[in-house]
Amino acid sequence: MSFRTPPLLLIALLPLALAAPVARGQDAPRAAQPAPQAAQPEAPRDPPREAGTPPAKATDAAPAQAAPDATPADAATPETAPEVAASDDPDAVENAATKVPLDEIRRYVGLFNAIRLGYVDPVDDRKLMDSAIRGLLLDLDPHSAYLEKNAAEAFDEGTTGAYDGIGVEVLQLPDGKMRIIAPIDDTPAAKAGIRAGDVIVSVDGRPLGASDAEGAGPLRGPPGSQVTLGVLREGEAAPLAIVVHRETIRVASVRGRMLEPGYGYVRLSAFQVETAADFTRTLERLQKDAGGTLKGLVIDLRSNPGGLLTSAVQVADDLLDKGRIVSTRGRNPVNDTEFNATPGDLLRGAPVVAIVDAGSASAAEVLAGALRDNDRARIVGSRTFGKGSVQTVMPLGNGDAVKLTTARYYTPSGRSIQARGIDPDVVLTPDRAEAKPVAGVPGYTEATLPGHLRGDEEQEGFAAGDVLDGDGPITAALAELKKPRPIAAKAPAAAAAKRD
Repeated sequence: MSFRTPPLLLIALLPLALAAPVARGQDAPRAAQPAPQAAQPEAPRDPPREAGTPPAKATDAAPAQAAPDATPADAATPETAPEVAASDDPDAVENAATKVPLDEIRRYVGLFNAIRLGYVDPVDDRKLMDSAIRGLLLDLDPHSAYLEKNAAEAFDEGTTGAYDGIGVEVLQLPDGKMRIIAPIDDTPAAKAGIRAGDVIVSVDGRPLGASDAEGAGPLRGPPGSQVTLGVLREGEAAPLAIVVHRETIRVASVRGRMLEPGYGYVRLSAFQVETAADFTRTLERLQKDAGGTLKGLVIDLRSNPGGLLTSAVQVADDLLDKGRIVSTRGRNPVNDTEFNATPGDLLRGAPVVAIVDAGSASAAEVLAGALRDNDRARIVGSRTFGKGSVQTVMPLGNGDAVKLTTARYYTPSGRSIQARGIDPDVVLTPDRAEAKPVAGVPGYTEATLPGHLRGDEEQEGFAAGDVLDGDGPITAALAELKKPRPIAAKAPAAAAAKRD
């Protein structure tokens, strides 16, 4: 099935090197994005993190004035162009947006020199400058980050799904601790019992600090090596000591099987470069096993931390004949884009149910929102994480990179999922008989992260979703799949927005 790729997003930036991490994954593959290209818009392979960096016009001098005795006949003295109001002068508007704040730069240089000369111990100039660069992103949202060369390379590994570590998606906290967004299926972390919502506070007995945000991080290491994690978990009086053996993580992001004759099940654990193609192959295999046509499909997005936007878009496109899939909007209009479905539903209209929980984030929320807003699937489970922002990755000349939040996602109905998440049509709760009390982690949501972007529909004090484990949600989804579908006319997008 053909896929219509969107135009490349271009980002207009200040002519300074930007950076500084507040939150960063140290082990797992992320929503990795391709290196930006300073070129005309073209079709990207990966999600909207492409960014050109056109030079900004930073003019801080006053317009040239004619000499007091100059006359129109004085050919040697150029005439001054008449002043134009900023609102009528495109260059003036651009200059105002890109002008370097010289007073602040002077203040910074003065402080830089004061520290170099007056600090009690000698300070390396490069180290001091690196610290200043990181500070540029310190007060932004938790997903904007400065990635040193090793970290940038590790970040890009998410597109292939192969790296050496324990297999978790983490959020770096300002104090150096790491919050688990989700363990990746069939990895050492998942097998050792690491859970979404856990907070890693120490590695091999050493408490984590801010310096652990640098480089590849303490969770990475040679295959076969052992690491002991100190883990804070809701419901436990003291940190847990969990031993994990590192491996080369080759994440299979798509798995499928038949639940019973005619009904298929596909587990999507992340969105990587090959996820969409693997989804198509898995779906074709399940249809063959079903005798040519499936009666229905369960898509499991639980604890799926997201990944490549275009992979999620392609999966949605496989199940939709038409309609909008997702749009992005930023402060700069060049970050606005829209993804639409192309004709061809691989399931030929067979019903779909998607399972989500508190660990379903970003691209997983994009897929769930696209299927529901287009009346293509019903959503069961628990409220999702609520990460509705787009990060653009911009490489720097020294191999480092900056990950900067540049836009928000919007579902086909025009709703932002930022700090709100997606509420399921059918709410499921953890089975406390077989799950430990930690399954539902209070506050495990984008809305509780320090410095998060304010969401359009964010509500103070709303309840976070639950992490749903086990086969119970799959059984509930299958039951929902078998329910007769109403023959009512398709609801308009505006009405669909009221279901949450």
